[in-house]
Amino acid sequence: MTARHVAGAVYRALTNRKDGPSLYDLCDPLLVRHHGGDAHLAKFYRTALANPVLRPLLRRAGLPELSDEARFRELQDALQHARDDDFPDWTAIGQPVARLLDTVTLHHPRPRPAAPSGPAPGLADIERVIRTCGAHLLQSFEKNGFIPTYAAFNLIGDPDLHGRDFLAALTGLDARGYKNSTLLFNLARVFIARSPARDLINPPWSGIAEPMWEPVQIRHRSAYYDAFFTEALLSFAETGLVTPAETAAIRRANTEMVDFCLKTSREEVFSRDGSRVSVITALAPNPHPRFSRFFAQIKQDLGFGIYVPDCDTTACSFSAATQVGSTNPILDQPLLDFYAGYQVGRGANERLVTVPLNDNIDYDGGIVTWIDNLAGDRPYGNDLDPTLNLDVLEVSFRNCTRWRVLETPQRLQTVQRIIGFQRRLVESGAFSDPRSHIYYLPELYCAYFGRCYAAFAALPSVARQALDPDDSFGCMRGRVLAYVQDTLMSAEMNAFDAALALITLGHLGADTATFTPALNCIIGHAGEGGRRGPFKAYEWNKMKTPTRIVVGGPEVTSAFVLMGLALARKAMR
Repeated sequence: MTARHVAGAVYRALTNRKDGPSLYDLCDPLLVRHHGGDAHLAKFYRTALANPVLRPLLRRAGLPELSDEARFRELQDALQHARDDDFPDWTAIGQPVARLLDTVTLHHPRPRPAAPSGPAPGLADIERVIRTCGAHLLQSFEKNGFIPTYAAFNLIGDPDLHGRDFLAALTGLDARGYKNSTLLFNLARVFIARSPARDLINPPWSGIAEPMWEPVQIRHRSAYYDAFFTEALLSFAETGLVTPAETAAIRRANTEMVDFCLKTSREEVFSRDGSRVSVITALAPNPHPRFSRFFAQIKQDLGFGIYVPDCDTTACSFSAATQVGSTNPILDQPLLDFYAGYQVGRGANERLVTVPLNDNIDYDGGIVTWIDNLAGDRPYGNDLDPTLNLDVLEVSFRNCTRWRVLETPQRLQTVQRIIGFQRRLVESGAFSDPRSHIYYLPELYCAYFGRCYAAFAALPSVARQALDPDDSFGCMRGRVLAYVQDTLMSAEMNAFDAALALITLGHLGADTATFTPALNCIIGHAGEGGRRGPFKAYEWNKMKTPTRIVVGGPEVTSAFVLMGLALARKAMR
């Protein structure tokens, strides 16, 4: 996004001809000075939407249909019920907002066809970028005491979240504060998307993964991120390109990050049989997430005060700890026994999946995301993400012997049902549809499938045959490879896209000749990050509710690039 683009977008937003009531005409009378009712709704509005930065950009963004007094009053009545009712009827409250949302047209990125990429770079160039990315991660850990990740709000929302999806979220989410934020963010989306402010808040970009160029990025730490960075540093060490000092720094950083996962972020919850199980929380209590004081208060004001454990953070933390050879007794817990209680059975989706934003896929056999804490809190309701289920499979393969998976029929069945869920997803082609994914891009699903496939392929043949007698992984491998080679790499990529392509190709044993476009993209973009790192920050994962929240960072891009190049280098040598 150039300075000229920014200036033009700001000018058009500030001078737009107002055509109908604005968001502030609608909400100010109800939420600016009101006392009583649910105080959070008004606080959220003042903090997130009526702040002095956003207000000038949206004050002239009007909707002509709201000039109809009946429609204007219907929306105000809905907001008043959300504010004042002890037990709001969220379906009724959401209906007028859902109808407005369906007037918004958004689409996923549509990259241009790729230009010829030329010959592949030499190993010297690849190794130079590997060293640069590895040094970036270690320097960041040394400077901060951890490797940070960032979150940024994109108020335009997610292209897959239409009126019906908004209603599903509004009724399926549990915490009232989270319902409030979902209601107001999605109302604001309409005014943004149908005004010139759209070009400032959601400018175009190259490739698939969204660059994080929003001016406000919230730095934080989570066990999920620490587990990922642990794997990236292990990948760096395995290249043999590290110095003795870097080897010691990697060992020190990984020890501290695994301790953060298994000790600092550890939490006890009830299993379905009433016993207590240790899992890993998505966001440890303060001060461990390392928010600034300003953002810690903002997070609380926006209604994101309660975090609960999740199946993905738990799986990735156990996997990273297993890879570094941790002897923590927590790893002896056969997670599959616990996960079985969160596995969806055919016809039982309503009980477990309360926020079915991706109900275009068959959930049978999949594991849901969120784990009830000891108090029974489930602020986000529950959803089911395919990439999360790859992480559950991957950690189960790494601990196949320790957890006696093959010797325990129930555990073996749990794994096979997840494999069946993945096979149906891939065979149907739904894995390549962004709507099928809650927290990730289809392209990242492909990279994580490669990671899962590599853990499966490392098992003895007898174990592979017992786990996958129908060769589902062989079938899925071909389809995922075809998508990456024929769709992702046939179009223009950014550095993050290219890293995902390399991770997929490397883990799935593709011909090294297919690496060339991704390698050239990465080498050609090295240095684009300026002072913050070798590469820019891109979308790693996201949330679709309460609005589109993108998570990533320069360190995240360095880690993905490092892992992709390390796999490519190993195959090319």
